[in-house]
Amino acid sequence: MSWLKSIAREVFGLFVDDLTFSGAILFWLAIVTFVLPRFASSRHWAAAALFAGMALILIESVLRFARRRPK
Repeated sequence: MSWLKSIAREVFGLFVDDLTFSGAILFWLAIVTFVLPRFASSRHWAAAALFAGMALILIESVLRFARRRPK
C-alpha cells in the first residue's frame, strides 16, 4: 500500500510544488470572491485588490525561497 501513497504524492507534486503558495492563492481567491464584493463598490477596486494580493503572495514566496537557498 505504500506504493500507492508514493504514486499519489508524485501526482500531487506534478501540480503543486509549494503547498503554502498554493494555499495562499486559494485563500486570497476565496476572500476576493466571497468577502470583497460586500465591501467594494466597484469591480475596478476588486480587480485591483486581486492583483495586489496575488503580487504580495508572489513576492512573499520569492523572498521565502531566497532565504532558504544556500549561497
